[in-house]
Amino acid sequence: MRRLGATPFAFPEFSGAARRLVLLNLAAYFLLLVAQLAFPATASQVGSALAFRPSQFLGGWLWQPITYSLIHPSLLGTLFDLLSLWFLVSFLETGHGSSWVTGLYAASVLGTALAAAAIYIVSGTLGATLAEVPLYGCIGGIFGLLIAIGVLYADTEFLMFFVVGIKAKYLAAIYALIAFAMLFGDQRMYAFAELGGALAGLLYIRLLPRRGLSFTFSERWYGLRNRYYRWKRRRAARKFEVYMRKQGRTVRFDGHGRQIDEDHDDKKRWN
Repeated sequence: MRRLGATPFAFPEFSGAARRLVLLNLAAYFLLLVAQLAFPATASQVGSALAFRPSQFLGGWLWQPITYSLIHPSLLGTLFDLLSLWFLVSFLETGHGSSWVTGLYAASVLGTALAAAAIYIVSGTLGATLAEVPLYGCIGGIFGLLIAIGVLYADTEFLMFFVVGIKAKYLAAIYALIAFAMLFGDQRMYAFAELGGALAGLLYIRLLPRRGLSFTFSERWYGLRNRYYRWKRRRAARKFEVYMRKQGRTVRFDGHGRQIDEDHDDKKRWN
């Protein structure tokens, strides 16, 4: 387990995945804000369509598990979410890279939505359908990032509320316990969705490649391409062997399509 010293309060560098994610959420917030001022009725419908509702998602609104994270209804909540996103993504990006932390955030966002859909389906099947609570904001993605830091950097100290020093593993545990306690209140679906985001983040760091999905995909792609080229070279080598036999000469190639030089004497190279 990696261990770092205490982390003082300071704004990290605004670059990489942190900048992209923060600017994306900030742009979505201001676009919706301007739309509400210009076209309040239309903006309200758009915001409602982009937020995640399990019944709508199951009815075919398949974009909601992604778009809900871009809906921020309040200024204070948006400020808190984006500051948290900035700090957590920057911290993880330093050690794991941009693509890895972006994949972690996306997996946590999707896991949050899918957990809400799962508990909605299960409760309906059992005849105790939960009150549908629309999901919005990137709290599920933030929870997944926090869990990742709590597991990978358990003994790193952070400033909770910018005042109290606390280790990452305890901070993650506190947020998890709060979400678990909310399961016994009126916000069961919201709490279960948050825990789903945390679980998705945990599964991501445990099961998926450390260098990110994009890196793994590119490596697989280049591996397939190279195997194709090696196959073409072996096929060309076999054709050349057949051609040389017809010319009364023997040429041999190995399994990689490279010519086998059985005798270094140039006079004996061709039979």
